[in-house]
Amino acid sequence: MAFTIKGIVFDMDNTLLHSTIDFGAMKRDVYDFLCHHRILPQGLAMDTHTTSTIIAEAMNTGLLSEDLRHAMWEIAKEHEMRGMMSAVLEAGASELVQQLYGQLHLAIVTNNAVEAAVAALEENKIAHYFDLIIGREAMGLLKPAPDGYMEVLKHFPHTSPEEWLSVGDAWVDGKASESAGISFISYRGDIARMNSMGVFPFAEIQHIQEVVGYLQPRITK
Repeated sequence: MAFTIKGIVFDMDNTLLHSTIDFGAMKRDVYDFLCHHRILPQGLAMDTHTTSTIIAEAMNTGLLSEDLRHAMWEIAKEHEMRGMMSAVLEAGASELVQQLYGQLHLAIVTNNAVEAAVAALEENKIAHYFDLIIGREAMGLLKPAPDGYMEVLKHFPHTSPEEWLSVGDAWVDGKASESAGISFISYRGDIARMNSMGVFPFAEIQHIQEVVGYLQPRITK
């Protein structure tokens, strides 16, 4: 890579933390709530949607009152808090962030509520390694929109998108980071699924510590 890497943006769920959030149930519960209140129609193709894209559809209708918006987010937050209670670190994640701490800017962008994210990171004793944790409250639109990654770039105005890498397991992570101009590394991702959604990772890794191999010559042993 022609640029010296100055920072990494990590996804959280199933990238740094192996959570037990039931994303399928979250998606169904949010969608059922929105259908019940006639915000969205029945019959959306669930296999092509995530919770975040369903919420984006609902926001775009202009029909969500403040009370309904709050109730919708509470459904998602309940699933997140439940799943994060038993979250454990991905193998090698603690060692990686300890190695990179102080050498690179480290950030997290997650569609989760920041309260749930910080609680899980603190429970696993890695929250203090990160310069910035962006939860959904700091985004206009959730991933796959690039808003969270743009917030990271705004926070570090002395850096350019080319000086960052993004690591995540899902197509929404790749779409969001690529749209912000940040090269994306897939961590144990479904590459066929990513490609079908227009995401083409800069690299593919199976172990989180393999990230270090893409940071040379910035990071040295």
